[in-house]
Amino acid sequence: MRRFLKDPLCLIALATLFAIAIEFFGLRALLSLDNRVSDFLVRKQALSLSPDPDIVFVDIDNDSLAAMADVAGNWPWPRSVHGELAEGIYKQRPQAIVFDILFSEPDKYRPESDKSFNEVIREIHNVYFPILRLDHEDDTQGVKLKSMAEPLALQQTPKADPEASAALLLPLVVEQPSWRAGTINYNEDKDGIGRNYDLYIQAYGWRIPSLPARLAADLGYALPDSQSIILGWRGGAFAYKHIPYAALYGDFGRQKPLRDPAEFKNKIVIIGTTASGMHDIRATPVASLYPGVEILATAIDNLKNRRYMQRAPNAIPALLAVLLVITLFAGFRARLSPFRIGAVLAPASAIVLGAGYFAVGYQYLLPVFSPLAFAWFFYFAAALYSYLKERRAREQAVSMFSRFLDPHVVEQLVDQGQTVESLSGQTRDISVLFSDIRGFTALSETRPPQEIVAFLNRYFSGQVEVIFRHGGTLDKFIGDAIMAFWGAPLDDPDHARHAIDTALEMSEALERFKSELSIDFDIGIGIHSGPAVVGFIGSEQKLDFTVIGDTVNLASRIEGITKGVSRILVSSDTVSRAIQAFDFIDHGFYKVKGRMQEVNLFEPRKRM
Repeated sequence: MRRFLKDPLCLIALATLFAIAIEFFGLRALLSLDNRVSDFLVRKQALSLSPDPDIVFVDIDNDSLAAMADVAGNWPWPRSVHGELAEGIYKQRPQAIVFDILFSEPDKYRPESDKSFNEVIREIHNVYFPILRLDHEDDTQGVKLKSMAEPLALQQTPKADPEASAALLLPLVVEQPSWRAGTINYNEDKDGIGRNYDLYIQAYGWRIPSLPARLAADLGYALPDSQSIILGWRGGAFAYKHIPYAALYGDFGRQKPLRDPAEFKNKIVIIGTTASGMHDIRATPVASLYPGVEILATAIDNLKNRRYMQRAPNAIPALLAVLLVITLFAGFRARLSPFRIGAVLAPASAIVLGAGYFAVGYQYLLPVFSPLAFAWFFYFAAALYSYLKERRAREQAVSMFSRFLDPHVVEQLVDQGQTVESLSGQTRDISVLFSDIRGFTALSETRPPQEIVAFLNRYFSGQVEVIFRHGGTLDKFIGDAIMAFWGAPLDDPDHARHAIDTALEMSEALERFKSELSIDFDIGIGIHSGPAVVGFIGSEQKLDFTVIGDTVNLASRIEGITKGVSRILVSSDTVSRAIQAFDFIDHGFYKVKGRMQEVNLFEPRKRM
């Protein structure tokens, strides 16, 4: 467990899971963004749906305001006009007539108009009026809720305060026996968009029903057991059937009406306005400019047809987020490429969005932004960590390998993803070369130390350049000796040939070096091929990439035999691996320390 907690990738995963728990069961900082994505899915789904055709809208639009000017004057019109319209609609036997017009102040200048309006309404038993719940600060100046219990069909809970008052904008123009009323308050979320509609408003233990809930209860529709509903939108703005107020009013005034006499039979008729000067425009998920009257129509439609939305419990998107993060964590732990993981996460995100869209079709809101946000956050954090880890490992590998390999070989190893661990403890078939300076002791005794060091550095630089050019690995310097090998860390099936090529070129480089410095000395080179253990050996403070085994020992022994025999000697095992590339002079068999059998040694020559 302690090792688990020390792994940065595990810590990133735990931090992400902890953030998921805080977000979904407390903070909800991403709720607004979740809502916006859900709004997009709802809008796309709504455009393919049609509203209830039995809910129609008599619209006081701009044309109606202009057309009614000669008949009713400027707005507000005499209430008797609305009475005449309601009477004409009622004759066609609609299910309900719903006014989305406030009748809160009596007409002081035309009281006879209000009287005429009430005479009509008194005979209509399915007409409904809106009320507004006003600011709570004005409640002390409001109406006694107990006195409004019967007229407004208030629900009294056990916690109801019998002395409580509430600021309500009531339909005071209408006689109280005709009050079939409910609230039409608009609910805005923090981002200014309305997504919910109240079924009732709580006020000191009293429940004030909304206009759609009051209508639904009277018509026998089942109401959900909740304070509000999430509106299920159908179509865009102006999706419900609109009938111009002026056109309908004018037709009712004709002796022989032109319109269908059963146009409103069994319909729910809403009378409201979309006129630009009325400012009854709201922001909704389906449109930023949405008529308020159609919000009322949508709420009624939802209750009538049970089309309201249900929001998924927080546990579901939280679980989705956890599953995504755990899956990504498993991918990174398995050391899959971040690009490969991202290539899977992208279509998976599209699938999650598709699932959210599909859920909306079944009136179910599944927040998808938050789970995807946490998944992508973890992905980028883990990918960054993987990149930094890989970069650190690359730099470590370059630093480590550059000491004994040609830079081009180092690049190949790093590109293959080779590490200290992956290159340790392998048994390889290799060729090992030992080179030693003859007479170095005598040479060093006749020259100052600084000159000897400079001499060795220059000599070693030239010899190592040859080794690297032929793909060899520099093992170490042992005093004035060089140890190198071929066949590791990169595979090299021609390691014997490359080792001999190197030895021959080292001999040529020696001659050039001696002529430049006018110093006479010689070297011996021994090569043997065979199996050896390859890897990093040493302590945590210092590691060397080296080879160990009998193959190494024999190569060293062969180099020691070269003195007085040949500058370069190779074993029969090396010859057998490079017989096609060189000519060889057989120098016979030699007794080698540590071996029972004598070793047959050869001098390689370039094939002419």
